Amino acid sequence: MLVAIIIHAIIQEYVLDKINRKMHFSKTKHSKFNESGQLSAFYLFSCVWGTSILVSENYISDPTSLWRDYPHTLIPFQMKFFYISQLAYWFHAFPELYFQKTKKEDIFRQIVYIGLYLFHIAGAYLLNLTHLGLVLLVLHYFVEFLFHISRLFYFSDERYQKGFSLWAVLFVLGRLLTLILSVLTFGFGLARAEDQQLNFSTGNFNILAVRISVLASICMAQAFMMWKFINFQLRRWREHSSSQPQSVKKKFVTAKGKTSRRERENGINGTVTSNGADSPRSRKEKSS
Repeated sequence: MLVAIIIHAIIQEYVLDKINRKMHFSKTKHSKFNESGQLSAFYLFSCVWGTSILVSENYISDPTSLWRDYPHTLIPFQMKFFYISQLAYWFHAFPELYFQKTKKEDIFRQIVYIGLYLFHIAGAYLLNLTHLGLVLLVLHYFVEFLFHISRLFYFSDERYQKGFSLWAVLFVLGRLLTLILSVLTFGFGLARAEDQQLNFSTGNFNILAVRISVLASICMAQAFMMWKFINFQLRRWREHSSSQPQSVKKKFVTAKGKTSRRERENGINGTVTSNGADSPRSRKEKSS
């Protein structure tokens, strides 16, 4: 956890703070920019690290490895170190709430956010479901990385919206793929295993109650994220629809306020120009 705090401080001081001083963000944007900057770096590093483990252990080419030879008590050192690093990072996020001076209204949201990560990562490690947990983590981290990197580009240029569109599609696909892999593992693979007796000494938790509980936990987490996703998209749609009439009205007022050169010369809107052309009244005065 100490290493995670040190890396967090290095990224904050030498990267994010320098960008913040150049961009002159408001307090709200400053906080969100720091959050996305830290999380995008973490998600990218974890995604690359997790993918290298999946490739080296041939988990991608052989989906049956998610449940085959369960319980997965004998795991490579690299995978064990990966899980320990993940737990350390999310535990370090609690004191960071104090150091980052998080607003009171955002503390509960952050605690729930961190707690969900710790609950699922620790659950996968303790229940010896490390293979499935690694695949789901890499999938989830990749989608989250796209969101936070898109938000960083959005803060630098608010016209940038393509990243959010790509993230929205991959987010839904990621939730579907997570559910498919989970149902396939618990409803098909582990449900057909020969040894389905609870045994703490061997680390076997493959019983019906545990399978249903874990699958229900994953489904509830996916439903919660979809609910947050739908609210986020609705809020973006409202902001976009409310900004359009204002921009149209502004353009209309600007176009209405502008007068042509011929109108200015003819004294339109009570403006009479002195460009050498005489008005009818002046010609009448001259003739008299």
